[in-house]
Amino acid sequence: MTSNATAVAPAPRRRRQGFVEKTLAGISANIESAVFSEENARRPGFLQRRDPRAKLLAFVLLIVATAISHEWPALLAVALAANIAAWASKLDMSLFLKRVWFGIPLFSGVVIIPSIFFVGHTSLVGIPLGIGTLHIYQEGLISAGIFVLRVGASVTLAILLILTTPWADILKSLRFLRVPTIFILILAMTYRYIFLFLHTLNGMFMARKSRVVAQTSGREQRWWIVSSMGVLMSRSFRMSDDVYRAMLARGFNHQFRTLTDYRFQLADGSMMLIAAVGAAAIVGANWFLP
Repeated sequence: MTSNATAVAPAPRRRRQGFVEKTLAGISANIESAVFSEENARRPGFLQRRDPRAKLLAFVLLIVATAISHEWPALLAVALAANIAAWASKLDMSLFLKRVWFGIPLFSGVVIIPSIFFVGHTSLVGIPLGIGTLHIYQEGLISAGIFVLRVGASVTLAILLILTTPWADILKSLRFLRVPTIFILILAMTYRYIFLFLHTLNGMFMARKSRVVAQTSGREQRWWIVSSMGVLMSRSFRMSDDVYRAMLARGFNHQFRTLTDYRFQLADGSMMLIAAVGAAAIVGANWFLP
């Protein structure tokens, strides 16, 4: 007897990604993020056309003023102005907002959450518990909101500076602010070393993945990680010395030079003046706003 029912094949079960696959994806995401930043820094936007020295000084003033501000109207104005500048600089706003406002401020909000239960005296909501009532205070809620807004505005300014300025120009502009050479040298070495380190790490994980056919257990993956840590550490120390020697062989003399000549223009001076006035207004709001 033939059955008219059609047998339905079970759907293939999706294989979970192992530790190696997740690590490779993370390395690729980090490299892609760095390439994305360099591409944005070369776009013909408003901030990309400004002198890196003027831009660095202006952003430092605004970040410092934002960090010491505790008035939410001033912080909100800074965040709004930074997002307008990002739009004028032709950045991908959806990705920019996702990177800034859905990441670090969310983490800072988690950190500051306990303060809404212990700071203040005006209770808004009472949560009954077995041992008593847990109150949410108005003062704590306002303080937490200002803290998250301050972090968000500061991070927006910092990421906007990085996305619109090549790293080499930032290092060269630090000399304009009289930053010690040893500090700039450490930053330059670290930046160049990170990419070589990621390349080496990517090669190790890719070699591991190409030699394993079946999915390994968690115990085998942990054993491989432990056995590879010593090799990676040895390679890291050797690589750091190779990076420095390669820089010296190519004429590096602790001075940072770029192919772009800095030309201070009227727009750069106007940007610095606006930033100075804005920083003074942000700080002054702490005394004049109620």
